[in-house]
Amino acid sequence: MPEGFILKIPHTSLMKTLTFAALDALTQQAGQSPRARMNQNLHASLDDPIQRLAIAMEPATYIRPHLHRQTWELLTALRGRFVVLTFDEAGVVTDRKLLGEDTSVTETAQGVFHTVLSLDPGGVIFEVKHGPYRPFVESDYASWSAPADTPEAAAFMAWVKTAQVGERWVA
Repeated sequence: MPEGFILKIPHTSLMKTLTFAALDALTQQAGQSPRARMNQNLHASLDDPIQRLAIAMEPATYIRPHLHRQTWELLTALRGRFVVLTFDEAGVVTDRKLLGEDTSVTETAQGVFHTVLSLDPGGVIFEVKHGPYRPFVESDYASWSAPADTPEAAAFMAWVKTAQVGERWVA
């Protein structure tokens, strides 16, 4: 290269971001979604070994109690408050945290039943877990839990708001 020559390289960002405008758009999409939630992935592919995503969740969304057989799951609140419950095999609450209020981050161990309930409109959590992505199968859900879109699911969500350690959901 001749002396004094400056090679200009086109700028490409190597930093992924979630702007406040992106979170606004995500919460708007969640509000219009039949499931009352919407996610924005930061990972490039469903095959990525670490899955990272923001999930906008309205209070009407139902996260059926489930477990992950291959990974732990880390959650932090970006906006709003969330009840995070863990359960034993019989459905007894073993832990309760208010993510975004008294707790900043939760990590649920592999193979532990858990659920999340958004307490606030416009709530967004950030989730990190091992990949690749694997869709839920029926055996991942707690046998004592109600399927989505049932009256029992709505009653369960109301119960989650106040459920305490040692209590058990009874349909």
